[in-house]
Formats: sequence, structure tokens, C-alpha cells
Amino acid sequence: MMHELLKLKEAYLLHQSKGIKSVMATVVAIEGSSYRRPGVRMLLFENDTMAGAVSGGCVEKEILKESKSVLSDNQAKIMIYDGRYRLGCEGVIYILLEPFSPDTALWDALEAALEHRQSLEIESFYTKTAGPQPGLGSVFHFETQDFSFCKASITKTFSSFTQLLKPRFQLIIVGSEHDAVQLCNFASLTGWEVTVVAPVNDFRTKANFPGAARIRHLLPEEIGSLPVDSQTAVILMTHSYVTDLKFLLALKNTQPAYLGLLGPVKRRNQLLNEFLEYTDSYNESLLDVVYGPAGINIGAETPQEIAVSIIAEILSVTRSQEPVSLKYKKGAIHS
Repeated sequence: MMHELLKLKEAYLLHQSKGIKSVMATVVAIEGSSYRRPGVRMLLFENDTMAGAVSGGCVEKEILKESKSVLSDNQAKIMIYDGRYRLGCEGVIYILLEPFSPDTALWDALEAALEHRQSLEIESFYTKTAGPQPGLGSVFHFETQDFSFCKASITKTFSSFTQLLKPRFQLIIVGSEHDAVQLCNFASLTGWEVTVVAPVNDFRTKANFPGAARIRHLLPEEIGSLPVDSQTAVILMTHSYVTDLKFLLALKNTQPAYLGLLGPVKRRNQLLNEFLEYTDSYNESLLDVVYGPAGINIGAETPQEIAVSIIAEILSVTRSQEPVSLKYKKGAIHS
């Protein structure tokens, strides 16, 4: 996911500035079950530290050991971890380990993609034979540029796994009360980019919202200055009926992935009725993504529990999943 890549970037640049070499580990294929799916990555450094993880913790130490030869020989290799004979997941994981020293222009391309909320792809070429082999490697694909993980040549006739990295999922919280602070923090921990929209006369700053990427003091008619796309969720939680209605009207031509309304069913119905009364035209698909009362029924009472409930609903909506206890789910967890 994009937010995981950004954390790896941060760790890489920190170690690079100290002259410490890096190896990127990518899960390129699995057989059976695994904690994470193909495309998850982590960095291994020659000072025996790591950034990121590809499992719940059962594989990382072995990957660190395997990375030593990549660091010394500067040659990519395939590692096979067979969990069928160990504790944990009952699956076989194929992991590509390769030197990671991309061209510095990569980071400019990544920043541009983030700014314009563009997707990118990472394509990894691999085999299912353990050990070092010439031609293994990965490539970043942007709209107009490609960047290899390192300068080694890649054999593009090998099997390949391509991961699409969509723009970082963003949550726009319209409101700045205590419950908004909690939702902001929990959403940030989930990896989302959070924008808090506060009243123009609100004294609070970004420092009052742990995890926020930014805080904007906006009038309802100014919310159009924020990008709202299919990788965006919006929640109206100003605790003012009139203000929520004004923001809802200002969003009438947008198409977020999710639009949450805080408050009981009666309040939601009244908001939507007045929305229809006060607007002559609007994006009809917008109403399909309105959820109110926001959240799934987990018995949430505290602001922290309500934040968990809302985030869970957003995830279920954006991933087209019906919330259900995994105890009762038939088939594989990720099916």
C-alpha cells in the first residue's frame, strides 16, 4: 500500500544518508495461506536493522539472515519460506530479495505522483527457484517514467508480479471536536492521509490533531478546494445540524468513496430531505455512498470506539465486504 511505501522511503533515505546499504524484500507469490498477500515489502539494512514487515513476525528474522548474501554479493535472490512445517500460516511464501539503490530521480517522481494523486505500479520479475539468479529484480512504473530498484539488468521473460499502488487513501473530517481528534488519530494509524476541516474562527491547529496531515479552516462553500476522488472518504461531524447541511450541499457534485453522517437516523433523514429541497441539481451517485448513522454496529460508546466503528465501515465499503465475524466466514480470509 502507498502509505507503507512512504514509510520504507523514509527509512531508506535515513540509512542512505549514513552510507548504510539496503536490501528490499518483496513477497511475489504465495501458495496456501499467509499473513499478507503478494506485494508487501520490507527493507533490510547492513547494520542489522529492518523497516516494515511481510508477516506477523515469524519470517522477518530469517529474511534478515538471507539478506546478508545480497548485501555482500550485490545479487538478487529468491527465498522460499515454507510455513507448512512451522508455526503460523499454513502456506509457502516466495520472497524476492534485491539490492535497493534507486536513482534519486525516483523520489521526485513519487512526490509528483502523490501531489497529483496518481497511481503507480511496481513490477517484480522472479522465479520459484531458491537462491541467487541473474535477471531478478523490480521496476517502478510511473505514467511517463520507469525506475529500477537497482542498476542490475532484469530478465523480463521471468514470471512477473505487478502491484498497483493507488493514491494514498484520504479521510476528510469536517469537524474539530473531541471525537474528531480521536477519529483523526485512529485513521492515521490505519495509514490514511487525514485532513481536518475546522471552522474559520477555530483556534485549534494541526498540533491539536495527532496524525493529521493538515488542518484547513474553511467555510462550507470553500470545501471544493480539497481534492475529493474515489480514494477519499468524507465524514460530517461538526455537531451542528445547520453546518453539516451546508457542507453536504457544498459536496453535492463530488463523488467520494464514502460520505458519513454522524447522528441518529432521524437526523440523517432530515438532512437528506433538506438537501434535496435546497438543491436543484446534484450528483445522484453521491446518495449511494451516504452512510448515516456512520459506523458499524459493534456497541461503540466512547469516542475511541466510535472511531473504530467508523473506520471499520469505511474499510468494508471501499473493499466491498459485508462485515462478519471471521469465525463464520467460509473460505479463505482474503477471498
